[in-house]
Amino acid sequence: MNEPQKLIVNGGRRLEGELRVHGAKNSALPLLSAAVLAHGETVLHNCPALTDVDAACRILTHIGCKCRRSGDTVTVDATNVFGGEIPDSLMREMRSSIVFLGAMLGRAGRCRLSFPGGCELGARPIDLHLSALRQMGADITEQHGYLDCDVGKGLRGTKIVLSFPSVGATENILLAAVTAKGETEIHNAAREPEIVDLADYLTKCGAKIRGAGESVIAVDGVERLEPCEHSVIPDRIAAGTYLCAAAITSGELILTNCCPEHMNGFLQVLETMGTKIYTYGGGKMYISVKKRYTAPPTIRTMPYPGFPTDIQAPFTALCATAEGTSVFVETIFENRFRHVPELVRLGASIKTEGRVCVVQGVKQLSGAKVCAAELRGGAALVTAALAAEGTSEIGGLQYIDRGYENLEGALRSVGADIKRI
Repeated sequence: MNEPQKLIVNGGRRLEGELRVHGAKNSALPLLSAAVLAHGETVLHNCPALTDVDAACRILTHIGCKCRRSGDTVTVDATNVFGGEIPDSLMREMRSSIVFLGAMLGRAGRCRLSFPGGCELGARPIDLHLSALRQMGADITEQHGYLDCDVGKGLRGTKIVLSFPSVGATENILLAAVTAKGETEIHNAAREPEIVDLADYLTKCGAKIRGAGESVIAVDGVERLEPCEHSVIPDRIAAGTYLCAAAITSGELILTNCCPEHMNGFLQVLETMGTKIYTYGGGKMYISVKKRYTAPPTIRTMPYPGFPTDIQAPFTALCATAEGTSVFVETIFENRFRHVPELVRLGASIKTEGRVCVVQGVKQLSGAKVCAAELRGGAALVTAALAAEGTSEIGGLQYIDRGYENLEGALRSVGADIKRI
């Protein structure tokens, strides 16, 4: 039996140099599911090489698509989608697999799938998705952990008011609405850049969408979508993780292929901590940290354009060595501090109570043996290990590989002493 892989990090090395940010995981997955709706061959550039992307391609292959990768370009031929059942083993590989539901109903009119898997961050109910699709005419029954879905005479547009601006629900409604009969209005829609990217792709395919990126999105259904060529937006969470890694090592980094305007929710926090950040045209930004940074004011995770829940863990690691005390309030998921006990092993002084996390900055972290329990928590452990004195060993890499393309290779290229064994 193979030993699980782990990262060995010798801390205390200053990061400096230039890093290219890969395509966004949270955009690539809904785009791959959207390719189901296009009758023909979709070409997606800047598509990251992640295990979650591989899982999405396995689902596409299972329902009749042909997928192939060349470099960072993934081609999906959806000429012969036959729909049917997505098996439990594939659905369990990632939480965002539920986004295939809207696309499958739009293209095949029926679908059978199990509840999604992925990182255990607490309840991420899909009732918003199911309620919206039912309002559009889908007949959905839930039994024995499976969803049986059928649109009968077809989906029809309607007005949908979301109780929370859920990214996944907004994506599923968009995917179902673009070929539904009549107009669909989504109120309290998610405003994330990934929603705009999905709408841009669908529009190129012939969809009629207004208001993506705002709280009300209107969709006029069309009969058929044709495939197109599209580039996935850069990953703002990966970019934020690299910025935290630069800051915690008093480093100096240039990031390329990024969208600073997508990161305002946390760039402002970094600046209040005393880091120097400059943005340039052409998707470039620069960070420099010359002295010990200070703890930020209270950070509350919020839907976009607020502080993203996905970057909270790397910031918790960063604040572990800040001057002063930081307070994080997690408003999106109730189980998002699973990295904290592992950061404490590295010498951090952190206490949690429910959805609140209090971080008392220490002068120095020290190497330890730790294990990731979910994706962004894993990135936080790597961030902390880069600054820790001595050697750290990080397990649970299957989580990190879901959202970061060759994280150790990227960090090694800018001076980190890190290797996978």
